[in-house]
Amino acid sequence: MGNRDTRVRGIAARAGGWSARHRWAAVGIWVLFVVLAMGLGSAAGTVELKDSDQLSGETGRAAAIAEEAGIDEPAGETVLVQAKDAGVKATSTDFRAAVDAVMKAVEGTGKVTNVTSPYDTDTISKDGRSALVQFDMRGEAETAGERVEPVLKAVEGVQKDHGSVLIEEIGGASMNKTFDDAFGNDFKQAEYSAVPVALGILLVAFGALVAALVPVLLAITAIVATMGLMMLVSHIQPMDDTSSSVMLLVGLAVGVDYCLFYLRREREERAAGRDPETALRIAAATSGRAIIVSGVTVCVAMAGMLFTGIATFKAMGLASLMVVAVAMVGSVTVLPAVLSLLGTRVEKGRIPFLHPDKRRKSNGGSSNGTSGNGRSGDNGSRFWTSVLRVVLAKPAISLVVAAGALLAIAAPALGMKTQNLTLDQEFGDSLPIVATYERVNEAFPGGSDPAEVVVKASDINSAEVKSAIADFREQAVSSGASRGPVEVTVHDSQNVAFVYVPLVGGSNLDKAEKSLEIIRDEVRPATFGKVDGVEAPVTGQVAGSKDFNDQLVSAVAPVFAFVVVFAFLLMLLSFRSLTIAITSIVLNLLSVGAAYGILVAVFQHGWGASLVGAEGVGAIITWLPLFLFVILFGLSMDYHVFVVSRIREARMRGLTTRDAIQHGVVTTAGVITSAAVIMVAVFAIFGTLSMQSMKQMGVGLAAAVLIDATIIRGVLLPAVMALLGERNWYFPKWLNRLPDLSHDESPEAAASPPPPAVEGERVGV
Repeated sequence: MGNRDTRVRGIAARAGGWSARHRWAAVGIWVLFVVLAMGLGSAAGTVELKDSDQLSGETGRAAAIAEEAGIDEPAGETVLVQAKDAGVKATSTDFRAAVDAVMKAVEGTGKVTNVTSPYDTDTISKDGRSALVQFDMRGEAETAGERVEPVLKAVEGVQKDHGSVLIEEIGGASMNKTFDDAFGNDFKQAEYSAVPVALGILLVAFGALVAALVPVLLAITAIVATMGLMMLVSHIQPMDDTSSSVMLLVGLAVGVDYCLFYLRREREERAAGRDPETALRIAAATSGRAIIVSGVTVCVAMAGMLFTGIATFKAMGLASLMVVAVAMVGSVTVLPAVLSLLGTRVEKGRIPFLHPDKRRKSNGGSSNGTSGNGRSGDNGSRFWTSVLRVVLAKPAISLVVAAGALLAIAAPALGMKTQNLTLDQEFGDSLPIVATYERVNEAFPGGSDPAEVVVKASDINSAEVKSAIADFREQAVSSGASRGPVEVTVHDSQNVAFVYVPLVGGSNLDKAEKSLEIIRDEVRPATFGKVDGVEAPVTGQVAGSKDFNDQLVSAVAPVFAFVVVFAFLLMLLSFRSLTIAITSIVLNLLSVGAAYGILVAVFQHGWGASLVGAEGVGAIITWLPLFLFVILFGLSMDYHVFVVSRIREARMRGLTTRDAIQHGVVTTAGVITSAAVIMVAVFAIFGTLSMQSMKQMGVGLAAAVLIDATIIRGVLLPAVMALLGERNWYFPKWLNRLPDLSHDESPEAAASPPPPAVEGERVGV
């Protein structure tokens, strides 16, 4: 024990001590790192994910064939001309005049090519009331949405002149423009509003402008540095916009959390009478160490996405991993330097009635300088002290009630249905183009999203290949998988052909997938399968959804195993307790299960769906369950590591396990409440968006964090630990050979045992 009382061990403690002694050097190094990362990243540029990178299975192979052949498919557009009166048919004079006017109008814009008449391509519905005028946008497909507006206006003009028919345009370019106009700014605004929301909550938590700004500024600099690193890493693993958005969310959440943990402990020690230097050393050795354990655990969880084999997930995983690592390093290096430089000036910019001193006076408390310590603060601790009194008095009952409630909430997840959401599921009736999509699918099942067979041969014009294409077109319809028309585009010089097959089932993915199965497993082998050297992968929206879902399902087991096993090992090595490691994993899984249950209940079964604007969705977006598991398993470790570290610290100082639980939970209540409120508020912003996929992500994350910070950390964790008693610290002798990453305390912290939390005490941030 002698050595323990005279020196500080641990990376976090040494890093914090060095930074506090070399304040300007630490700040300068951090600023240089951020500037260099962003500068080098900007110079290198970003490599975006290509279709062949993002897609898996046959859909990925189809995209690769097109890319290898140098074929850049144009953005296809369709104009639906539909009789309003049942007596009007496509053969009617007025109908033909409307079709001719549409063709003339779109050609007149100079923005389109390959305009085809429905009378030439036989794109007339069976009832004869609907027809499709089809054409391609000039230029690159990715930017077609920027050039489609004149075409849309031309079609609108024709509609005004032909009131007897309905004339509407739909296609890749028009949909992209509609979505960008409706949701692009909305989505960006949600990202930008996350920072002021976090700052506002921190102002309420700290009651001082400078103290509130420090966590936000550190999180922002971590995000900026990671943006630069993402650009560099994109040359190895291409990135996309989704990974940037996820990085921003995760970076803001963990960056603010880590600063809260550190700053709260430093404030607590100063309020307890420590000098600033000692307070910083204690914060570095305790909260700093908890940050490293939490950060490494979160990084491991994010790394689980790399095992999916899906480029989008790998990009999200790498981006999240990097921002957590950067925020973690910043929290244990530059943050101590900033706090050392600020000293008591961290309390500058006090806001009347919000600062803990003011709140304490208004409640009749003293102002003796105990602001922010483990025995004073906001009103939240009175609530948690009352809750803990009940939990610790009746831990078995508390465990049964809380666990039973969470299991009941999680129960709907057993019937979870995942799929890529169709246009009407994603946007409901919020956009006129959705109604157009439904009308096209009703008149021409599968016509708006046909399957696409990419045929590659050594000689695409050989008699065998031509015969196979003709047989395929005939059998696709005769098999019942399609009602036609099956169209073919041949690229002679590249020896590639594209065969477009409208699938029976249309926007109903369950039925459309059955049609796809017939095409892939019956029609294709009977036609292209008989020609040597011919490749014919089937792609399209329905095929992409199925292939993506299949690959995700196959990735679930290895990702879950990786995350759970490595999180267990990290907790085992960090707390030197087999019991703590096991209970940590079980509680986290229970939290994730409850989040799944809420998602299924709201978005699939529609229970309370009207409250969040999610009526009629009926499914969970394919990528969300695995994404939520990884993100939530990582983020929930923030709270868990922080609380258990405080409990273990108190236990090592001589408190009984029950008193240590009381002290650990109550003295962390303020910071965890503040951190959870920030996370819930930020995630809830995304839950307000009209896109159901973003709404599901926001609601799932917000609900899980709320459950984690309340029921899990405030009831289940203390109940389980109270029941286990001294068995919480069980560590078999045969595991003693494992590396020791256990808690490293400063001599000052070890020398002065904290008093047990008293009833009615209030805990500040």
